[in-house]
Amino acid sequence: MSKSNSDKIKGSVNKVKGEIKDQFGNATNNKDMQASGKKDKAEGKIQDTIAEKEKRNEP
Repeated sequence: MSKSNSDKIKGSVNKVKGEIKDQFGNATNNKDMQASGKKDKAEGKIQDTIAEKEKRNEP
């Protein structure tokens, strides 16, 4: 598996994990959980962006 595919998978996992945390925090009125979820989603988006740039640069 190439590094770009690995980063893409990690990014997707982080985005899903973040969405779950964000929604759970929203449902339980837990602001810390929501913030953690938003952070995970942002990390996932960054990993996706990195994966796309690496994929374009692969020979």
